[in-house]
Amino acid sequence: MREFDAAGYKAIHFRWHVENKVATLVLDRPEKKNPLTFDSYGELRDLFENLAYAAEVKAVVLAGEGGNFCSGGDVHEIIGPLTRMDMPELLEFTRMTGDVVKAMRQCPQPIIAAIDGVCAGAGSMLASAADIRLGTARSKVAFLFVRVGLAGADMGACTLLPRLIGLSRASELLYTGRAMGGEEAERIGFYTRLHEPEALVANALALARTLADGPTFGHAMTKTMLWQEWNAGLGECIEAEAQAQAICMQTRDFQRAYTAFAARQTPRFEGN
Repeated sequence: MREFDAAGYKAIHFRWHVENKVATLVLDRPEKKNPLTFDSYGELRDLFENLAYAAEVKAVVLAGEGGNFCSGGDVHEIIGPLTRMDMPELLEFTRMTGDVVKAMRQCPQPIIAAIDGVCAGAGSMLASAADIRLGTARSKVAFLFVRVGLAGADMGACTLLPRLIGLSRASELLYTGRAMGGEEAERIGFYTRLHEPEALVANALALARTLADGPTFGHAMTKTMLWQEWNAGLGECIEAEAQAQAICMQTRDFQRAYTAFAARQTPRFEGN
């Protein structure tokens, strides 16, 4: 069986740490508000793809260093070179960036994004691809693509964002590229809740640890079904969920839960 040593993984373009079943990924270019480059896109894609084989990781926290989450693609390292590329090169790049989002949605671990400060462009799509988003009141989320002469359709924005906040609100943000403050982001459902900046990552880690201590096989199945059911009809979804739940009912965690509840104890899940 293929395995990926997530605890021993040495990241090149961001900080990476695994402790007590929770991985923390920190974008770490604070002097530029944590922008992405060609290389960091590729490493993010490869890492999230490999997490399917990381048995020791049960949840992931994604954050940024220095009071900002991510300012998107680096102007000089990405946007400048893109203006000199031909169509096959451009398509290779846009497919790679989309592959980061697909890898985030397809990895079995729940991903919690801790969003402070600037969250713009591709950074807003990393946030959108997470399972849960926690933010701060001072944060600013902007889908900036239109402001550089592009479509709002980037990295799955036209699918992900309407599902998070509704079609009308998503349309307005994608057409205008305006910045959305933290309180608005929470009010319309982009954020689950707001925290003070100094407590943001700690709260994200606490939530991640709660998920990591839960029925992680079941969590992975929930994430799989959320992904699979987007383009299916209700009848297909109900049947798929019936099969998924029947599989979960064969796990030892399900038996542990029954035994614990019968004994009026708290179940201890092991992810099998």
